[in-house]
Amino acid sequence: MKKILIRSPFIGIGMISVLIFAFHSGGYKPTPTGPVATEAGLVSGIKNETTGVTAYKGIPFAAPPIGELRWKKPQPTTPWKGVRICADFGPSPMQVKPVPFLVYTKEFLIPEKPVSEDCLYLNVWTRAAKGDKRPVFVWIYGGAFLSGGTAVPIYDGEAMAKKGIVFVSVNYRVGVFGFLASAALSQESPNHASGNYALMDQIAGLEWIQKNIAAFGGDPANVTIAGQSAGSMSVNCLVASPVAKGLFKNAISESGSMLINDPESLSTAEQQGEALTKYVHAGSLTELRKIPAEDLMKFSGHYAPIVDGYVLPKSVAEIFASDQQNHVPVLLGWNADESFVFGFKNKEVFQQEAKEKYGAKAEEYFKYYPAQTQEQADRSQIRMSRDLIFALSGYKWAGLQSSEKNSPAYVYYFARKLPATAEYVKYGAFHTGEVAYVMDNLKFLDRPWESADTALAGLMSDYWVNFVSTGNPNGKGLPPWPAYNTKEYPAMVFDKTSGTQTLPDQGALAFLLAQSVH
Repeated sequence: MKKILIRSPFIGIGMISVLIFAFHSGGYKPTPTGPVATEAGLVSGIKNETTGVTAYKGIPFAAPPIGELRWKKPQPTTPWKGVRICADFGPSPMQVKPVPFLVYTKEFLIPEKPVSEDCLYLNVWTRAAKGDKRPVFVWIYGGAFLSGGTAVPIYDGEAMAKKGIVFVSVNYRVGVFGFLASAALSQESPNHASGNYALMDQIAGLEWIQKNIAAFGGDPANVTIAGQSAGSMSVNCLVASPVAKGLFKNAISESGSMLINDPESLSTAEQQGEALTKYVHAGSLTELRKIPAEDLMKFSGHYAPIVDGYVLPKSVAEIFASDQQNHVPVLLGWNADESFVFGFKNKEVFQQEAKEKYGAKAEEYFKYYPAQTQEQADRSQIRMSRDLIFALSGYKWAGLQSSEKNSPAYVYYFARKLPATAEYVKYGAFHTGEVAYVMDNLKFLDRPWESADTALAGLMSDYWVNFVSTGNPNGKGLPPWPAYNTKEYPAMVFDKTSGTQTLPDQGALAFLLAQSVH
């Protein structure tokens, strides 16, 4: 669709906004909507008359985190007069230029522009009216906490909103802007903490939803947080965080949690902040906040959630172990082929390292990760990468959740090898591959889809919508999906033919978990 949009940033009530849409295809008929009242002012969106879904893009949910607000908890947005036209995504968070890599083509990446520190915007897709109280789905994107944004094409919310929920996606700061800690930042904070600004952004988005989503036909008492990869780890942190208490009812975790690898302490993270301050020759926080964003990104550091004493008072594992997490139903899982192996070890090296690490348990290890031939060793290294990075933490979460009578876990295993050209076929059911199915967004991903893929996308999105609605993915006409338990280990396996099986590789995951310190 070619879109010509003539507008001013704000228009008063009763004034005419001129929007001309031409050359639309596929039955898409966009129409500007009447205003919806938010806490900060009126917003208008664009309605697809064919689907009945209205998209409100680029709604500010907090003040721009720039200048003196860089590395501070999100602050309230400044109210505006008139009607704010929300037809386009706000800027994506500051990050390096998005460039396709491996299997990740442009459909998985944010647009190259605009990218800015002024990034705290969210988007709403809805076909509901004020007072409808539809379930609310909140998407938190992945990107290794270094990249990503809500404008990624496969994150479009129209298809799921068409199925009866209100879809919200929330931008958050990444990299140095989302996680920098320092003693000076902790000292100036009323919470005596620094870092975890990305998680505070997500919480601010959830707080905006509590105050405003009813105006879009959403139910603030029925909110589900969902994320993939770093977004999934964020979901796990929010489930653990006392600051997020009461802001959501259910959680969806796709590929990852923080339950295995301990996050850094505040003191350790503060040391990195001191190193950055020296690197850019800043003598104070005031000077540091004046350093151009591009210069700050040149400093290579570890950026991820930390135990800051505020958002996360303890590690996620400790919070769960002491039963202090937010008790909510969880839908979680991982993909069959998601891994990151950049160069394979010789089988003799792989064998020797395993013997050194597992000692008397090495023979049992080789039962699950064989390495008698180089081909076996290569495949075992792929599976080990998947299990240690993505599956094991989810497996642990599912096991902990299985004892929750009123907050069950529903586990999935995505095994569909995405159809692809010869260039991409080797990646199979790769990391992030399930997202286009979950959101029923195959049309946004350029692959040689088969009828089985269309059916699978419909099935998975139905399960997700049911879970968002009730905390249970089951529904009329769908294959039964039992809650997870540690006797039968049931999991929904998604493939050309989907159904419940014993969780694949359960024995290997149980072995790895038994060897972990947790």
